[in-house]
Amino acid sequence: MKFNHNTRSLLCLIAAWLFILPAFGQIKSTQLKKHISFLSKDKLLGRETGTSGAQKSADYIEKHFKKYGLVPKGTQGYRQAFTAKITRVKNLTPERQAENIIGFLDNGAKYTIVIGAHYDHLGQGHIGGSKDSLGLGKIHNGADDNASGVAGLLELARHYSSNKIKEAYNILFIGFCAEELGLLGSKYFTENPTIPLPTIHWMLNMDMIGRYQPENGLAIIGYGTSSLFPKIFEGIHSDIKFFTSKDGNGGSDQTSFYRKNIPVLFFHTGGHPDYHMPTDDEHLIDYEAMMSILKIEIEVLDNSMKQPKMDFQWTN
Repeated sequence: MKFNHNTRSLLCLIAAWLFILPAFGQIKSTQLKKHISFLSKDKLLGRETGTSGAQKSADYIEKHFKKYGLVPKGTQGYRQAFTAKITRVKNLTPERQAENIIGFLDNGAKYTIVIGAHYDHLGQGHIGGSKDSLGLGKIHNGADDNASGVAGLLELARHYSSNKIKEAYNILFIGFCAEELGLLGSKYFTENPTIPLPTIHWMLNMDMIGRYQPENGLAIIGYGTSSLFPKIFEGIHSDIKFFTSKDGNGGSDQTSFYRKNIPVLFFHTGGHPDYHMPTDDEHLIDYEAMMSILKIEIEVLDNSMKQPKMDFQWTN
């Protein structure tokens, strides 16, 4: 087949475009849907800490960490076991066994970025926290809270582990448990770290990134926790609206790292009527917006790898 000059030029442009296609093209909405669909199934009974549903979720995360070739970085393989205490509800067993799931992408670097998300949820409402006054005994699937964050965690793990470029920083991926009981998994990790805390460049947390609302936009909290974040965000644009907030504290696991003088960012699409309700189900997830959020995160992560070890700033 013969090509005219214009056709050849077009083909060259297409080839060049494919060659320079950003690495975030590897993120797949089909993978995100697969993860959220599994984690928010009724058979997991809402992933309450200390139940078989939470254990199956932990197994699922570990399976994918193994698949992606991450190095086990728990205290027993990928697992970091701890005891979670329930304090807000009487007449329940006060202690539950829980596990953080930890995988390490070793790039031979001096410093490490931590990426985290919590995999537990409210179960059937018995541990407290449900916003449904009649919801006791109903399964709270937590598709947004926080199956969406775990799906993002797993996709970033797949992305960076399959990246042929050796990054300038190591990456530690953590699935936290017992967040709904008071950030207990992240608190335990930061009190019993499996890598030295001074070697952490910064920490990225994802909690509820599945229900983007155009009128509100994506919140990126923790922008003020390092003087380098403004430089890291230079030139980052997106097809979704996002805004930054300085404060390092917040109602999720990045707070545990912030309190240890580690820079943090917390990605969150905000509350909605299904928050902590039995109606937080998979069919309500906005996968296209999740793709855009993960693209922003990859740009932020990649830009942060061009910077020296980040300083820390208190924001309050």
